[in-house]
Amino acid sequence: MMYYEKMKNINRFIHLRLHSAYSLLEGAMHVKKLPIVVSNEGMPAVALTDTNNMFGALEFSELASSEGVQPIIGCQVDLAYMTADNPRDKNPKALPIVLLAQSEIGYLNLMKLNSCLFLESGEEAPHITTAQLQKYNQGIICLTGGALGPIGKLLQENHIDKAKILLKHLSEIFLNRTYVEIQRHGSDEEKYTLEEKKTEKYFLEMAYSLSLPLVATNDVYFPKREMYAAHDALLCISEGSYVDQQADRRRLTPEHYFKSSEEMIALFSDLPEAIDNTIEIAKRCAFKVYKRDPILPKFAEDEVQELRRQANDGLQKRLDVIPHASSVKVYQDRLNFELDIIEGMGFPGYFLIVADFIRWSKSNDIPVGPGRGSGAGSLVAYALTITDLDPLRYSLLFERFLNPERVSMPDFDIDFCMDRREEVIRYVQEKYGRDRVGQIITFGGLLSKAAIRDVGRVMEMPYGHVDKIAKLIPLIPANPLTIQEAINSEELLRKEMSDNDQVKSLLLTAIDLEGLNRHVSTHAAGLVIGDRPLNELVPLYKLNDEEMPATQFNMKFVEKAGLVKFDFLGLKTLTILSKAESLIKKKQENFNLSNILLNDVKTYEMLSTGDTIGVFQLESAGMRDVLIGLKPDRFEDIIAVVSLYRPGPMENIPTYINRKHGNENIDYMHVDLEEVLKETYGIFIYQEQVLRAAQVLANFSLGSADILRRAMGKKDQDEMFQQKNAFLEGAKHKGLDENKANEIFDQISAFAGYGFNKSHAAAYALIAYQTAWIKCNFPKEFFVSMMSIEFNNSEKLSTFY
Repeated sequence: MMYYEKMKNINRFIHLRLHSAYSLLEGAMHVKKLPIVVSNEGMPAVALTDTNNMFGALEFSELASSEGVQPIIGCQVDLAYMTADNPRDKNPKALPIVLLAQSEIGYLNLMKLNSCLFLESGEEAPHITTAQLQKYNQGIICLTGGALGPIGKLLQENHIDKAKILLKHLSEIFLNRTYVEIQRHGSDEEKYTLEEKKTEKYFLEMAYSLSLPLVATNDVYFPKREMYAAHDALLCISEGSYVDQQADRRRLTPEHYFKSSEEMIALFSDLPEAIDNTIEIAKRCAFKVYKRDPILPKFAEDEVQELRRQANDGLQKRLDVIPHASSVKVYQDRLNFELDIIEGMGFPGYFLIVADFIRWSKSNDIPVGPGRGSGAGSLVAYALTITDLDPLRYSLLFERFLNPERVSMPDFDIDFCMDRREEVIRYVQEKYGRDRVGQIITFGGLLSKAAIRDVGRVMEMPYGHVDKIAKLIPLIPANPLTIQEAINSEELLRKEMSDNDQVKSLLLTAIDLEGLNRHVSTHAAGLVIGDRPLNELVPLYKLNDEEMPATQFNMKFVEKAGLVKFDFLGLKTLTILSKAESLIKKKQENFNLSNILLNDVKTYEMLSTGDTIGVFQLESAGMRDVLIGLKPDRFEDIIAVVSLYRPGPMENIPTYINRKHGNENIDYMHVDLEEVLKETYGIFIYQEQVLRAAQVLANFSLGSADILRRAMGKKDQDEMFQQKNAFLEGAKHKGLDENKANEIFDQISAFAGYGFNKSHAAAYALIAYQTAWIKCNFPKEFFVSMMSIEFNNSEKLSTFY
């Protein structure tokens, strides 16, 4: 409260109606820049009220708070209303009101109302009803929507009595929390638009007659007046209309920008209470969206004991049927070590949930991949049959998956048969509840080339010319250039701008719109599972009637909201392997693909000839050439080649081949590194080797070594400086010469930026080997299975002949 007292002589106005880039193809305020704009204007708070969504609520709350700005969480929602005197008199078009969360209860209700927009609107456009407002109004302040809201529309149509009835109804729903909203978006000569001029006097009369407070808002869509033309182009992109089109399209005015406090005070100098009430509302909205610790459904009464029981039983079953890579004691010690960390980090439930749906899949003959990502480094996962690769046999590290020195959620990426993935998802929905399982939203942006093409279309420029301009933006997928960066670096682009005013206008407009959100979709594989209805943790969204709901927060912020992501990926190769296995079983009833030996001479001979068309990960022309030179004769070679055949590491392929065949001497740089690099002939290939090198040379724990690896990968100079000092100090204690330690550190650092995760490589190498083994030993079954999957892909089919 004292803060507002301090600010009252500096700033008497706060924006309570604002559309960010999350108002898709409508708002042009970047959420990341918004708090800085507000802070620069000296405003202590601001509301985010995107159209029919809360996509940015948590992100905005965090950003605003970090900038010293009070976030007010709100939403502009379309209200489909019925007037009290005639319940059948439904307005044919739902119109906007603004809802602001006062408290945590208000935020929870706002999420539920926002979810209603998409989950309960049926085939109609997203809207809420007064009945839903009646149910979920607690803790929410209502602004009545201004001249273009439902009350304003009734006034424009001269339904004065109906407008008053609706306003009274809203004031009864939001008791002492209803504000009559007035706006003035006219020009300097005429401060009202036509709609505002026609309605304002009635708003004032009704507010006074019902003893309701007024509030002044500016409906903000873009940061500054000069961006009006670009924003107008954005609306045209949204509607499929043209900038020069005079009729039948939506237009705003140049006044829909982020006005200063002084401008708003001057604009409403005759109604100072409407300005002062913006401060009053901000004081009443004392809520910030907070982050939550991970929340999962409770799998068992005592999840710790249940996990230990399942893991120990599972390990025993594994050891009963597989050759041991080490003693039983080593396996048991590793299992206990991992279980202690999992328990200490609070993740037993996560492992149990993943193990449960994988066991269900396998028991229902749904093919599941042997592993994916760093999760294959966990012996607990192997014991629970989440993965199918013995991490001790292949020197896979648990700390690469779950680091006890850097707490973060474990993340198993699971591959399922492409044809039956949906069955697994349905099982999860039924087990935990359909209202507790959801997809994760993703946002597609107006990137440089797309922005140029979209703007060129609405400016009605010739497609060929616009396409030529767009193609002058260099295509760098790993680090895409912005339009301005392209202009700075490309002389032809600068020449086009200087020679053609229309091209200059095109590019400047596209620069203003670049990076705004264009559309939404859902994460290809990610699902979240909650311990309660999801709309109590996040607002929900639905793209169409068929799909399950999606969270309105993207992957980064859905996790901050407490939900845990599970990846259900569909892998075509698993479908092919499954079909081939079924065909082979007609010849050999007891055949099991998981039991094939990894030392089949015929399979390695086939790989050495480059006959790998259709073999997972190994069928490209470049990879076939590598295999011919490499002549792999062990499973470790496949792991290595899967890891090396990428930009960057590829330069080490000739060295690997030469050293394997004795044509080049092996250099381990230091005698202690031989045990780390012997498998790869002295070449750093895997991220796990970085961890082991830091452990043996500088006495790092594997957890600390993983932090070092991350710092190297991110090229964080400050962190790298600290880590290098720690490495050199540790190496000194181990008796390593300082110059040699510096040399080794620099070589490891150069490698770490593109080092591959061995756990992932080993798991995918196993699928590659299985595919190759079937092709070599059962070619007919292989090709029948492959062609049954690729029958619509004539280009792919042609490669089989």
